[in-house]
Amino acid sequence: MTTDIVAPHRLIAHLDMDAFYASVELLRYPELRGRAVAIGGGRRHAPQESIDPATGQRTRTFATLADYAGRGVITTATYEARALGLHSAMGLMKAAALAPEAILLPIDFDAYRRYSHMFKAAVRTIATEIEDRGIDEIYIDLTDVGPPAPMGRVAEPENDRWLRARDVGKAIKRAVRAATGLTCSIAIARNKLLAKIASELDKPDGLTLLRDDDIVRRIWPLAVRKINGVGPKSNARLEALGIRTIGELAQVDRAWLIEKFGANQGAWLHDASHGRDERPLVTASEPKSISREMTFDHDLDPTRDREALSRIFTELCEGVSDDLRRKGYVGKTIGLKLRFDNFKTVTRDHTMETSTQDSGTIRRVAGECLKRVPLTRRIRLLGVRVAALSQASNAPQTVFAAEPTPSLFDEISDIGD
Repeated sequence: MTTDIVAPHRLIAHLDMDAFYASVELLRYPELRGRAVAIGGGRRHAPQESIDPATGQRTRTFATLADYAGRGVITTATYEARALGLHSAMGLMKAAALAPEAILLPIDFDAYRRYSHMFKAAVRTIATEIEDRGIDEIYIDLTDVGPPAPMGRVAEPENDRWLRARDVGKAIKRAVRAATGLTCSIAIARNKLLAKIASELDKPDGLTLLRDDDIVRRIWPLAVRKINGVGPKSNARLEALGIRTIGELAQVDRAWLIEKFGANQGAWLHDASHGRDERPLVTASEPKSISREMTFDHDLDPTRDREALSRIFTELCEGVSDDLRRKGYVGKTIGLKLRFDNFKTVTRDHTMETSTQDSGTIRRVAGECLKRVPLTRRIRLLGVRVAALSQASNAPQTVFAAEPTPSLFDEISDIGD
């Protein structure tokens, strides 16, 4: 007589840093703790430091949303600001109408990237199977992390597996806090889909265990849009069909969903509503491109604002160059992205014979791309991109000879020649 042993399911954690950009700023400006703060301003919204003549103490003055004029959006906000209705992607002018006294801080991506590297390095001291999902979130495979089962035990009891994963989650949270001074929320479930949804349930500073018998109670009452992959269009279609919660979606017949949404999406919606997801962690991947872009608070004129555009253009090229060096890549294809005041977006690119990570080379080639764009309208967004990447150690590089950096006006003046 033989007994089949069913392999235990995976234990996957999703770690999400709490209000990441805002939390990094609160380390810099601790006097703002407990206040409504929105991140999304430009350099002119940086705090102003001065000396109080009466006390000799250094003081800081912060911009508020009431002072803002422009088309920027909130990147993130403190939980106190969220309680007032502010949220990421909200226009700053709309936010100002809701909470004019909320503090406005500029975005500092260099600082956020530093802290991102720090928290991920801290996690890797405990668990090595990690899927990087961006600057402030990762998936972690906890299936085999932690002390092994006692000698002589054929299989680890299921409850012990969950308790072990919980203890590892606590250790990860402590490591992240010690390395960065920041808090994170972690959810542990049997797959990526459930862990992603559950990491929002107990924010901030949460640790959530989502077992199979918790799905009906904790996941099904949530809105369908909480499923990662259900976008605004799919959500609107589901609502039009009378389906608003994950539980309502789970009660719908699979064949009916396939009829309404097609074979692939219909089957996926049915599986997702029941918490089924077999996707593996992607622990190693090569980026396809590295880019930086900036959306302006107000449209910039190619002629009147040429000095500002030239400065931003150079900073973007230098930023991409820095990113390439830091990550160890070079690229052959250099591209330019422009969005005009009528929201039309134009891209141009050029592929060289050899690769580069040199800022001057990137700027020169991007400038050549710029000459191929008729600049007859004001500019809303400017971006620079390097693609066709390869490891820097394995590729010959192009570096143009140093020469005086022309202004953006010089590059514009050549258009049409």
